[in-house]
Amino acid sequence: MQIAQAERTRAGQATTADRGATGQPTISVRGLWKIFGPAEGKIAGSPLLELSNADFRLKTGSTIAVRDVSFDVRPGEVFVVMGLSGSGKSTLVRCLTRLIEPSIGEVLLDGEDIRTADEERLRELRRRRFAMVFQHFGLLPHRRVIDNVAFGLELRGESREQRHARARQMCELVGLSAHLESYPDQLSGGQQQRVGLARALAGDPEVMFFDEPFSALDPLIRRDMQNEVIRLHHEVGKTMVFITHDLAEALKLGDHIVIMRDGRIVQAGRPADLVGAPADQYVADFVADVPRANVLTLRWIMRDAQPDDPLDGPELSSETIIRAAVPTAVATEKPIRVVEAGRLLGLVDRVQILTAVAGAEGA
Repeated sequence: MQIAQAERTRAGQATTADRGATGQPTISVRGLWKIFGPAEGKIAGSPLLELSNADFRLKTGSTIAVRDVSFDVRPGEVFVVMGLSGSGKSTLVRCLTRLIEPSIGEVLLDGEDIRTADEERLRELRRRRFAMVFQHFGLLPHRRVIDNVAFGLELRGESREQRHARARQMCELVGLSAHLESYPDQLSGGQQQRVGLARALAGDPEVMFFDEPFSALDPLIRRDMQNEVIRLHHEVGKTMVFITHDLAEALKLGDHIVIMRDGRIVQAGRPADLVGAPADQYVADFVADVPRANVLTLRWIMRDAQPDDPLDGPELSSETIIRAAVPTAVATEKPIRVVEAGRLLGLVDRVQILTAVAGAEGA
């Protein structure tokens, strides 16, 4: 993870925390289950739900894909759901939009339970309140880029002039202004995914859902698209729910991350929480190779100030990434003051910082 990207993520977390501390979450998920098979319609409240996934399958002939999941997504944050294949992450995001119907639980969008929405209301939500970007671009091959981007607005009934004006704005935003008249088969994979991003943004949705959108792209293009999501999030401030199996991608993009296994959430928190304090051995194995100094902040290595410590050294925020503090540490022999909202939290020495960085490079 590059330092600038890590610092953006930490800054985004602080901003999100400020906005969401007292306000209503954009999305609240409560006790969500998804069961595939004959048991789905008659299992609510059954003690069979306490069984392991394997035993449940043997007894009922059904599969638990999402098991008792609860979380909140705050306004304006990038919320990442990650896990290996079969963990339930893609089923979960489809339940949030009712592309798959949940079996049990609540999915609240600004307090409205979308599970109670009728077909007309659900269409309205999909057209105006949220948008999805998938791994497979789903572009219309016989339509130009501008018409693909404007397609959702066309379904809304907006005039050709209005929807094309909006599509041009979105194409400019994602760097496609030179390709308005091109057809999808004339574009690279990265450019096609940019069309998908522009199409999702064109409807000005409140929430954007990304289901492993970059998995099929080459590594360099994938990195560019990740940077594009970071840039777009900074510019348009949308609430984003991002699904991935890639830990590096999750750490790069996420303000908050949940890790799923066998349909359950095994840990939820900021990137630094997962790397610095894994909840169990499964998470510890996941993050074992992550360079800690590229993710953890100074609050993870600071110490309490002692009476004989000099307190006239340089000052850095507690949310400063350890690696980003190296230039300050090299330039002074005095302890660095670690502060939050002007309040001294602790001190960190040059040796602590350089040791943490050296350990990360050796990991």
